[in-house]
Amino acid sequence: MSETSASTDPLMLVRSVNATAAFNRWCGIEVLSAGDGQAEIAMPWRAEAGQYAGFLHAGLIGALIDTACGFAAVTLVGRVLASHYAVNCLRPAVGERFIARARVVKPGKTQVFTYCELFALMNGLEKLVATGETLLTPVSQERASDEH
Repeated sequence: MSETSASTDPLMLVRSVNATAAFNRWCGIEVLSAGDGQAEIAMPWRAEAGQYAGFLHAGLIGALIDTACGFAAVTLVGRVLASHYAVNCLRPAVGERFIARARVVKPGKTQVFTYCELFALMNGLEKLVATGETLLTPVSQERASDEH
C-alpha cells in the first residue's frame, strides 16, 4: 500500500498503524471501522488476557480503550500519543469477543479529547463493560522518530 493511499483512506491508515504495533498483533486487535473521528476495534477472548477470576484483565480493558481512542484521533489529526487516560470498569468483562467504539469529542492542535465504550459479546449479545476517555497529543512522524 502506498503512503498516499493510506493517507487518503482513514480505514487503511488505521489498519496500517495497527499492523505495525506488536502488542496489538499479540492481542489480536482488528480494526473494524475508522473515519470521521470514530473508530471501532475488536479483540477475541484469549485465556492469557484474563485475570485470576477469568475476566478480561483491567490492563487490557485500558489498552483497548486507549487504542480505540487513539485510532479515532488518527482519522482527524494524524499520529498521537496518550498523555492521560481514565477507565471506568462497569461490570466484569466476560465474553467471546470485545468491541471498543471510540469517538473524538474535541480535536485540537495540541490536545485531542476522546471517549470510548467497551462491550463484551457473549452468545450474540453485547453488554457494556467499561467506558473511558483519553487525552491525546498529536505528534509528527519526525518528532516521534527523534524521541526513540
